[in-house]
Amino acid sequence: MKAKKIWANFGVSDLARTTQFYKQLGFQQNDASDQLTSFFFGEDQFIIHFFLKDVLEPGMKGRLLDSSAGNEIIFTLSAESKNEVDEWEKAVQQAGGTIVSKPESFGAGYYGFVFADPDGHKFNVFYM
Repeated sequence: MKAKKIWANFGVSDLARTTQFYKQLGFQQNDASDQLTSFFFGEDQFIIHFFLKDVLEPGMKGRLLDSSAGNEIIFTLSAESKNEVDEWEKAVQQAGGTIVSKPESFGAGYYGFVFADPDGHKFNVFYM
């Protein structure tokens, strides 16, 4: 078998807030409706759809995990320098995201931080 494409689906509580957050960070919007907002991530244009939770849960045949209670997944956004990591941190704060961990060095040549979007979905901004 061969999958033609892969994308992610997240549940959110407020489409306008989610749209504003990701637009403010500079992501290109893919699609929008009264049920979802969708963005391209990275050079490969990976798609993440952000559905209203009430719309996504029935299709998933169960409840979505509470993102405030743990990580359902963490996506890593690649940065080109330590300075860019620091710029991401400022942009996330200005857009209304939560800084989970401040930018820091770890291991040989690694630098990054973790943030959560307004619905608690976690992302790692990482330079190596």
